[in-house]
Amino acid sequence: MARLLLFTGKGGVGKSTVAAGTAALAAARGARTLVLSTDAAHSLADAYGVPAVGAEPTEVAPRLFVQQVDAQLRFEQSWAEIQRYLLSVLEVAGVDPVAAEELTVIPGAEEVLALLELRLHVLSGRWDVIVVDCAPTAETLRLLALPEALGWYMQRVFPTQARVMKALRPVLSRAAGVPMPQGTVFDAVERLHGELDEVRRMLTGPRSSVRIVLTPEQVVLAEARRSYTSLSLYGYRVDGVVANRIFPAQGADDWRTRWVLAQDAVLTEVTASFAGLPVWRSEYRPTEPVGVEALAGLAAQVYGDDDPLAVPTGHGPFQVVRRDDGAVLHLALPLVTRSEVDLARNGEELVVTVGSYRRVLTLPAGLARLRVAGARVDDGVLRVRFREKTTGGDGAPASRTPGPSAPAHDPGAAP
Repeated sequence: MARLLLFTGKGGVGKSTVAAGTAALAAARGARTLVLSTDAAHSLADAYGVPAVGAEPTEVAPRLFVQQVDAQLRFEQSWAEIQRYLLSVLEVAGVDPVAAEELTVIPGAEEVLALLELRLHVLSGRWDVIVVDCAPTAETLRLLALPEALGWYMQRVFPTQARVMKALRPVLSRAAGVPMPQGTVFDAVERLHGELDEVRRMLTGPRSSVRIVLTPEQVVLAEARRSYTSLSLYGYRVDGVVANRIFPAQGADDWRTRWVLAQDAVLTEVTASFAGLPVWRSEYRPTEPVGVEALAGLAAQVYGDDDPLAVPTGHGPFQVVRRDDGAVLHLALPLVTRSEVDLARNGEELVVTVGSYRRVLTLPAGLARLRVAGARVDDGVLRVRFREKTTGGDGAPASRTPGPSAPAHDPGAAP
């Protein structure tokens, strides 16, 4: 499979420039490279200094292809059947057709559906490297959380809903006075879910990783830290951080010297916050890097002797370790303390909440039959202990489990 690199960060930190530079450097070193954007504010063509590129990969340099995803086309292909049904319901309700069309477009849907383009490129086997210039951080996190959230609905609600609609459609249509969804609508939803689920598997696979781009500012660092935690929560591997727009210390006047000192203080926090990850640095340049050659030069300076395409090692954010008396689930939650994590067991699911983000983990069969014996957060890793069920175990369909904010009976025992 192709090496997948996703770049994200707070708006305005130079994320697109770093992504474009990494792709240009990969192509210059011999990799057949595609760079595409899920950001509605496309800027890749501007970064490379080429005319606006189309909806198909356009070669802008040897082995370097750029694509501005036609999200509207993908939207029509993947959402049209669902949208037609929603429009028919709104028409019966007397909603103005123009307003109805706007109401049937989910906010952020175009960015999400742009990921389906990524799936097609991975399956094509055409590329050695695919670089994705993601939308700003908050939109990226919502986008990457959607496939799993939709998966929960498809497993728990969708099968029952589809059967009920099929059996009662004639009765409901007469009683409610509005059209009920046909089988093609359910087929479209199921197909969309399957494609997004495949995208998620690709992006959480061993050859995929996310890089966070930031500038040395306190507000930007705070968001980058939250992103690191949230990406790990959803199972995405972060393999490095790019600190961009650093003032060079040499030859600085009094005004710039103050900026250098302020940035140095933040960069010290960056190194501590992302301990164990490479922190690549990019200094301010005399001119804006525009064009393939300039961007490749910027990336070469940023990565230095490091291989920008190195495949991450290790087991990733999620791991299950088997033991004689049960198992331990490990979920990386960097920069999180025990009090910030909330944990609950609901049947075969483990619900992990960190701040405003929540992930519902469907437990593997080997864990689902076990009870939760305890949990704790150590060194940025949530460890949940599972043991064989005993009489009076966690048989309730939904229950609070011993977790980081509800200590186990033996909180002092390491998992």
